[in-house]
Amino acid sequence: MKKIEWKITIIPKVLQLFLNFCLIILALIMSFLLIVEIIDFIKIIVSTGKRDFKLFLANILIFFLYFEFITMIVKYFKEDYHFPLRYFLYIGITAMVRLIIVDHEHPTDTLIYSLVILILIVSYFIINITPLERPKRSFFFNKKEEQ
Repeated sequence: MKKIEWKITIIPKVLQLFLNFCLIILALIMSFLLIVEIIDFIKIIVSTGKRDFKLFLANILIFFLYFEFITMIVKYFKEDYHFPLRYFLYIGITAMVRLIIVDHEHPTDTLIYSLVILILIVSYFIINITPLERPKRSFFFNKKEEQ
């Protein structure tokens, strides 16, 4: 019986180590891509030809997407293997802003992207005003359970 309990407790630990290893590799890849984006910034700034500010702004937002993903991985390890939901919202907002800047040819798509940003901001506001811990049951709920 002790062998079965030992095997059951080792499986989550092995899977957690595998997940941590994969996230570290992903963070390294994203760090490399972040450096590539910095090199692209320098190329855009140094180029003497026509400057495309939309391309530059799109690259800045891609840079922030990589940055936010790397930050989220760091937070995952700092917060005891937990992804904070607010980082997903940051990434979603940044991605939608990038879509509006890069692909704004169709007004209906731009409106939909704007509504998605609004929904994400409202979600972020709701997350910030709700307590992190579950509230204790109120007096009325406890009274009904006792009856």
